[in-house]
Amino acid sequence: MKLVVQRVSSASVAVENQIVASISNGVLVFVGFDKKDNSKKLQILAKKLLNYKIFSDIDGKLALSLTQTNYDILLVPQVTLSVGTKKGTKPSFSNASDPDKGKILFQEFKRLLQQNFKDVESGIFGADMSVSLINEGPITFWFES
Repeated sequence: MKLVVQRVSSASVAVENQIVASISNGVLVFVGFDKKDNSKKLQILAKKLLNYKIFSDIDGKLALSLTQTNYDILLVPQVTLSVGTKKGTKPSFSNASDPDKGKILFQEFKRLLQQNFKDVESGIFGADMSVSLINEGPITFWFES
């Protein structure tokens, strides 16, 4: 499982030119699933995401987490995070979770975040999405389990 986490002042996802999700201050989280991913890995990364020091305190230091700020989460499924790029010039999807399992994992990850934090906005699994964001900092983190 892989997450690309970007601190944003705003972000949105559109499908067929219609906004399906948007947030103001918070994080835009792209998530990709590998074949070997399971519920335990989801739990580990959900806890890490919610508690990782992403936001600045009054001294400008990265010292505050999502749980401390109560900022928003926009979760976007992105299968290409799990593709292999080491060989040749064509992406290899051999390590990526199959679409059915990926959709289940995405829904479970979203539920975990909602159970342990608050409502989470999200893109649509399998849809062709357009993502807009204003990255603050810029601050971007890569998490992998």
